[in-house]
Amino acid sequence: GPTEASVDVTAWTCRKDSALNCVPIGRPIANIQIHILDDSLNPVPVGVVGHLYIAGIGLARGYINRPELTAKTFIPNPFSATPGARMYLSGDLARYLPDGTIEYLGRSDHQVKIRGLRIELGEIEAALAALEAVRDVVVLARPDERNILRLVAYLVAHDGQVLPEEAQLRTALLKTLPDYMVPEYFVALDAMPLTANGKVERKALPAPDMAQREAEYVAPCTPTEQSLADIWADLLQVDKVGIHDDFFALGGHSLLATQLMSRIGTIFQVKVSLRAIFEAPILADMAAIVAQATAELAATSQPPVEPLGEAFPLSFAQQRLWFLDQLEGQSSTYNIPLAIRLKGQLNRQALQGALNDVVHRHDALRAYFGSADGTPVQRIMPRLDLVLALNDLRHSAPQERAARAHRLTLDETRIPFDLQTGPLIRGSLLQLEEQEYLLLLTMHHIASDGWSMGILVREVSALYASHALGTPSSLPELPMRYVDFSRWQRQWLSGDVLERQLNYWRKQLAGSPTLLTLPTDRPRPSVQSQRGASLPYVISTELSIKLQALSRKTQSTLFMTLCTAFNVLLARYSGQSDICIGTPIANRNRAEIEGMIGFFVNTLVLRTDVDLSLGFTALLKQVRTHTLDAYTHQDVQFEQLVEALQPERDTSYSPLFQVMLVLQNAPMTKLTLPGLQLELVPNESTTAKFDLTLALTEGKDGLYGDFEYSTDLFEASTIERMAGHFTNLLQAIVTDPGCAVGELAMLDNAERQQLLYGFNDTATVYPNVQPNTQTLHQLFEAQVLHSAARTAVVYE
Repeated sequence: GPTEASVDVTAWTCRKDSALNCVPIGRPIANIQIHILDDSLNPVPVGVVGHLYIAGIGLARGYINRPELTAKTFIPNPFSATPGARMYLSGDLARYLPDGTIEYLGRSDHQVKIRGLRIELGEIEAALAALEAVRDVVVLARPDERNILRLVAYLVAHDGQVLPEEAQLRTALLKTLPDYMVPEYFVALDAMPLTANGKVERKALPAPDMAQREAEYVAPCTPTEQSLADIWADLLQVDKVGIHDDFFALGGHSLLATQLMSRIGTIFQVKVSLRAIFEAPILADMAAIVAQATAELAATSQPPVEPLGEAFPLSFAQQRLWFLDQLEGQSSTYNIPLAIRLKGQLNRQALQGALNDVVHRHDALRAYFGSADGTPVQRIMPRLDLVLALNDLRHSAPQERAARAHRLTLDETRIPFDLQTGPLIRGSLLQLEEQEYLLLLTMHHIASDGWSMGILVREVSALYASHALGTPSSLPELPMRYVDFSRWQRQWLSGDVLERQLNYWRKQLAGSPTLLTLPTDRPRPSVQSQRGASLPYVISTELSIKLQALSRKTQSTLFMTLCTAFNVLLARYSGQSDICIGTPIANRNRAEIEGMIGFFVNTLVLRTDVDLSLGFTALLKQVRTHTLDAYTHQDVQFEQLVEALQPERDTSYSPLFQVMLVLQNAPMTKLTLPGLQLELVPNESTTAKFDLTLALTEGKDGLYGDFEYSTDLFEASTIERMAGHFTNLLQAIVTDPGCAVGELAMLDNAERQQLLYGFNDTATVYPNVQPNTQTLHQLFEAQVLHSAARTAVVYE
């Protein structure tokens, strides 16, 4: 029991015959309630880690003369019907065991995040405490002089024993911990500093001698190195960058590398390839490449994007969606919906004003489409006033209100846009309670993309505050319009520039398979209906961290690792070795367009030869090479590629690929509005552009997303089984990345038992036959007589 709840709150009786392999803190005593909740105060399932809250008559009133701390930790109890009831945030992490007892897992303030990786300090302490010479241990994350967190271990030896050397400690820890959880500093102490009540006084632990490590930091020496360091610091959100720092070790990934490439082009007026950034991630090496490129300025560098006249062609990406709209008629397939729950005092006028300011800033949202002399063109409305219609549901019964809100949300996503009249954005508000709303926003893909959603969220947050306070907008003017980009793109991506890029794709995709034949539950229809559904999918925090560690170890990105694993899954499901999958790329490789709402995203086709005898790391190396090559040639739009390659067209499936992989790491600012609590409501997909799409997003608790699938082809149970196989495959990969990909385990034990024994249980198949050797032989003999011409057994 903590001091804030007198005296005990839980109890557990220790018994010799206990089947538990841990000592739990038990169950709450009479008149005390224990809640284990997530960050949103929702109860967590059995086995899931959450924050431990205490409620009941034993709770203290608060901290004397400390109202701020009291308000922070003694919060209203949402699970109590008693007015004014409170519960106490203990700061402990715990989980329920299957029998209902509670296992204590450590302090939440002992969990830190270093370079994007969540680390439980207690795990490191446990690993060190297991060493024979160690009596006491504490691990902290302390900032160095550059304000970068470093892991520091404080150790006290048993009497008469000597602590191992640092190298020996690191070697011992690497047997059970990943490299990023091994402390950088080890400090030997005679005894731990203690508080008056016998607890470790963590604030009194001495700072380690970082002089040796700081000696490794070498400041930029040349103007080129300093400019690069400034760019890195801005992109990676770090304070200090030295010439020996590694871009990816500081948190860089492929999308940030693309932005780095763009910033280098803007500042130095030279083009450095994405491959060069991956191959020379150390700042000093990158500076040398930039210096060399500056000295050998290529004559083929892209011309600057300049605002042009008033005739507006479509971008290549827009042209394809316009063509599909003309061919198939109005459809909701390319709607991009956004639903946000708002709780608190909403200023509707400020919200509507902020949205209209965004529409005014970005001409792509005011576009409408037609043709002139047989050529598609876009025109821009000089003004568009977006009206947020209010639908008041407060008078409905709670159950009916929830059903109506769900139905209206789905209806909103299904209403098509008229591209010929516009507008390409709409919104509405559903009022659920006096201070609870549901904001529904929908844009058409021809005017927006995933990156644009992040810009929309960021600008609405800033502009709402300006409208609410009556202050002028602080947003800078945009350097150009989307229509200027469209014309520039058509002028630049033509002639020799286009031909060079197309030649790569012609060679890369020559002879590629027209169809990936995954086993389906139903025959493929003659025409794609794009009817679909989605299955939520989560990769645990532990597995996500291991995948990130493997990516760093192999000098790959997380996307490359996931892509390789997905290729293995598809190869083993389809029986094909030549796998083509699609993936979207932000395609914002110029600084002028980073802050614009518009349709920039492009689709790349990644082709992989999956040799099942190769080890996973060897296959990952192939995928890494092909991915970097594709990034280098990303300017060719998918529509141009299809037109140039002229693949065999079939209305029953999409050209060049039928399966897509998405890893969403575009910058997405958290939507914050003064006086409001906001919650993003997940979309419920009812369409599928491809046979199968795995879309994942990096979150604080691992990777999450969904499998979107064609309901013409697959049952939900099939996709659920496939998702389980993918998780098993990822777990097998991080366990043994050198294993041949054809031998990596995909089945769980239950499936393996069913396949090996359940389906071969002769007593079940033939209940009237005793399964002895003689009768089994007779059954086999009878099968041979029945199908004499068929192959009986194949070995190797």
